[in-house]
Amino acid sequence: MVVEVRRARNLTLIALVIIVLGTIWFLVSGSPEEKSLTLATTTSTQDSGLLDVLVPAFEKETGIKVKVIAVGSGQAMELGKRGDADVLLVHSPQAEQEFVDGGYGVDRKPVMHNVFLIVGPKSDPAGVKGSKDASKAFRTIAERKAKFISRGDDSGTHKKELGLWEKAGVKPQGDWYVESGQGMGDTLLMASELGAYTLTDEATYLSMAPKLQLEVMVQGDKALSNPYSVIAVNPEKHKNVHYKAATQFIKFITGEKGQSVIASFGRDKFGKSLFIPDAK
Repeated sequence: MVVEVRRARNLTLIALVIIVLGTIWFLVSGSPEEKSLTLATTTSTQDSGLLDVLVPAFEKETGIKVKVIAVGSGQAMELGKRGDADVLLVHSPQAEQEFVDGGYGVDRKPVMHNVFLIVGPKSDPAGVKGSKDASKAFRTIAERKAKFISRGDDSGTHKKELGLWEKAGVKPQGDWYVESGQGMGDTLLMASELGAYTLTDEATYLSMAPKLQLEVMVQGDKALSNPYSVIAVNPEKHKNVHYKAATQFIKFITGEKGQSVIASFGRDKFGKSLFIPDAK
């Protein structure tokens, strides 16, 4: 009887030792190697073609496969809040800061920038072509009730547009103002078909210009700057996120190789980079 009790105690002790050693091993070694990554990003990075070169370069460098979800920046951050993405590439500075301040994102870093443009039909019914003041051009478009297509999707472009309307002292409404609820590429196509104005990032516009009956109307205003940042979803909020893979993506896109891919994108076709690297 005594022998059996001792044997039971020994087995219990051995089990406890195994559990403790297993826990220590897990803490030291971390989670298993992560070989996949979900990237939630703005449609402009996809519609411009940047992701077609950036993602394969990252996959080749790291062996990590990337699933891309291209939506507006606001929707991308909502995916991050729910833990349905591992890393974000977005362009809505104020919303990004709120995302980080709310504890949803970590390791936010600048990646690149380009510019926004106001484009419209060659006929230019509002007479805004050549203006260097984006908000003034918006005010004129509203006064003349020239058709304008808004993204209307809580994207970084949509937020920039709303800021310009506010600066212009205009609350856009009426038959002349149409919300597409679509990404940048589809919104440009819609504006082209309807002979309307819209706000677009330069990269998507240039990549799609041959398909469009739209010309650049307003550019060069400092208010039309368009910075992009990368943010990892906070693993303290969502234990399921692939944080290690996310940090590898951040390291790549802000490192020499990723920044080189960004700097060279568009040069052969357009004679200039469509995105300017910003990582320090």
